[in-house]
Amino acid sequence: MPRIHDGAAPPDPEHGPAAELRFAVVVSRFNDFVTAKLLDGCLDHLLASGASDDDIDVYWVPGAFEIPLVAQTCAQSGRFDAVICLGAVIQGETDHYRLVVDEAARGIARVGLDTGVPCIFEVLATQTVALAVARAGGEAGNKGEEAAQAAIETIRVLRTIT
Repeated sequence: MPRIHDGAAPPDPEHGPAAELRFAVVVSRFNDFVTAKLLDGCLDHLLASGASDDDIDVYWVPGAFEIPLVAQTCAQSGRFDAVICLGAVIQGETDHYRLVVDEAARGIARVGLDTGVPCIFEVLATQTVALAVARAGGEAGNKGEEAAQAAIETIRVLRTIT
């Protein structure tokens, strides 16, 4: 039977799967009525998974377009096991939102590939405010929680390789 590496952690009553891991969370201030909820979900999940407040640094940036540069600086610092990127870009009257989210996605992916530090992309790109709110703790769950879980699992699976 082959060895399976999935990043899932066995239950540990004393320490969670995020214990002793360090996280940077880069959050867009634009549409903060959505991103603050994503951040809450992310932090709640990290803390419930065993991370401590001292293991999490939050960096607010003006908008989603600015996320990759700050994510890159965090990743290159050597201080973090993962960088979680949170934002919300909502369609307006033009296609500007698509340009912003495409470049944010491209930049965040590049940071992870260039540095080897997991950079989790959770920049919502929605057509309406209601769809964004639904994904920030509404009926569609909280994508911030999912981003935190993705960071934990990615770190753990990478550690099985190295």
